[in-house]
Amino acid sequence: MEHIEQVLVSGLFAGMVYGLISIGLSLIWGIMDMVNFAHSDFMMLAMYFTYLLFSKLGLDPLFSLPLVAAGMFCLGVLTYFLVIRHVIGGELVQQTLCTFGLVVLLQSVAQYLWTGNYQMINEPLVSGNIRIFAASLSKGQVVAGVASLFLAGAIWWVIQKTRIGWALMATAQNRYSAPLVGIKVDRMFALAWGIGLASVGAAGVFLANYYYIYPQVGATFQLLALVAVALGGFGSIPGAIVAGIAVGLIEALSGYLIEPAYKYLVVFSLYIVVVLVRPHGFFGTHS
Repeated sequence: MEHIEQVLVSGLFAGMVYGLISIGLSLIWGIMDMVNFAHSDFMMLAMYFTYLLFSKLGLDPLFSLPLVAAGMFCLGVLTYFLVIRHVIGGELVQQTLCTFGLVVLLQSVAQYLWTGNYQMINEPLVSGNIRIFAASLSKGQVVAGVASLFLAGAIWWVIQKTRIGWALMATAQNRYSAPLVGIKVDRMFALAWGIGLASVGAAGVFLANYYYIYPQVGATFQLLALVAVALGGFGSIPGAIVAGIAVGLIEALSGYLIEPAYKYLVVFSLYIVVVLVRPHGFFGTHS
């Protein structure tokens, strides 16, 4: 019983972080009808920024979070205007190859600047373990899960309760009619990229507390985030959060009950089944 509690609690907190990663991906899709395949590679970049701030300036990840998130927001806006803006409205293959090109670019830059060696932040403020019922987790993982859930709720509140959020939703609903009521669609697209990268940047800061950092670290998270977004429904923020937690639990349980080598097989098999039965996801709507 103690083992299963350990697995469930670990999967729950991992799923909360998956949910935060998935939100940015879901937001960009919902606003722009575009999948950002480089999403988690931007997270990798945020992890390196966090590591550099810690190793060079002694700034703990808890304190560097606002700096990294703000930097990633600006990078998201810049990426939109310099790159993404030019493929909006183009063929799907153009958009896909464009974001895949960003994957290659970001990983190559990270490889060149920091080599392929694994890096890790040693003894952050949230180092050590904590017990939750019969489970023992690192404090970094617990803080990451709770903070991810809080930030996810904050993003949902901004989208649902503020004028900027309403403008984003109006753009997602009909980008061609939105200018008729004074909404600048180009700015909304840039804002979506900014918020999307800020959220995944925050997730990168949380992960840097307890996870290894290397140029390809985003690959697995990207696949899991895509699964979570598809399960929850493209464009649905609550769906991304719930599905992210579900993916974390399924991943942990399948690794424990079957074999760790097969945990992703179970996750992706479930994804295929859900897509066949309900293509728009559990929280999505029919197009």
